[in-house]
Amino acid sequence: MRRIAWVLPAAAALVCGCGAGSPAPQAAGQSPSSAPVSHRSEPAAPRASPKASAAKPAPGQPGQGQPAPGNNAASARAQPDAAGGPELFRPTGTGILRGKVVAVDPGHNGGNFAAASVIGKLIWNGRATESCDTTGAETDGGYTEAQFNWNVALYLTAELRAEGATVALTRTSNTGVGPCVTERAAIGNEVHANAAISIHADGGPPGGRGFAILEPVADGTNDAIIGPSVILGADLRSAFAGGTGEPFSSYDGTDAIQPRNDLAGINLSTVPKVFIECANMRNAADAALVTSPRWQATAARAIAAGLVAFLIRAGS
Repeated sequence: MRRIAWVLPAAAALVCGCGAGSPAPQAAGQSPSSAPVSHRSEPAAPRASPKASAAKPAPGQPGQGQPAPGNNAASARAQPDAAGGPELFRPTGTGILRGKVVAVDPGHNGGNFAAASVIGKLIWNGRATESCDTTGAETDGGYTEAQFNWNVALYLTAELRAEGATVALTRTSNTGVGPCVTERAAIGNEVHANAAISIHADGGPPGGRGFAILEPVADGTNDAIIGPSVILGADLRSAFAGGTGEPFSSYDGTDAIQPRNDLAGINLSTVPKVFIECANMRNAADAALVTSPRWQATAARAIAAGLVAFLIRAGS
């Protein structure tokens, strides 16, 4: 797996406030392992599809009840993307997360629909082979999980930075491809994140609803982070349930906790990490939530509260 040489110099640059150069454009369908890297002080704002006429919510601020911006699978296409690779973002405040680094991984990517040969390549996930990435789920109306994950990640990034954290985003647009799930794990590892979260929404049975936390199972590489990840999962479960009112998943895991040994993102992590399936996109009630910018912002605040609880408890 390619080493991500940008990470440690970038971390130093952010701490000292140094600038960095501009990235080169990424060609459509370019392998995610060669995505360019730049360093900016603000993530890009959510992008609307041609079908979305509502104004885009500003990062970190809830919308006013309009439909959320989003691509759908039919219209999604790989596009040249000059700034879609992983980046670090410096704090905007000096709150209780001062000095902490959090890796935020918005699952999937909007360009994946047009890049089957790229995301379909097989990688080693620590136990077996799996695809580099997938397109993710979508609602019956065509609202994609990739867009939901991206919007929540933007709100979450703003929340964490305001509390003093440096945030490593695994992707910085929703028009690119990948990165592979192995690289998503590596990004958190190489910035030595105090905690890492992978944001998702499920495509479960239409009759089921609710959220679930996916936790790692020991496989050698991740042995040291199993205990802390269990604590992180418990803190996130409590905060997400309390902050959103979303019920525990009725079909995935037990009491919203599901150990998984088939995901590279947690098999290969060396920092405390879990996935969160925020809702079931195939369920009508949950679909109404995931397409709402107000609920996306609420979900992000709840995830931030769980991360804060974990980081303060751990004192890491």
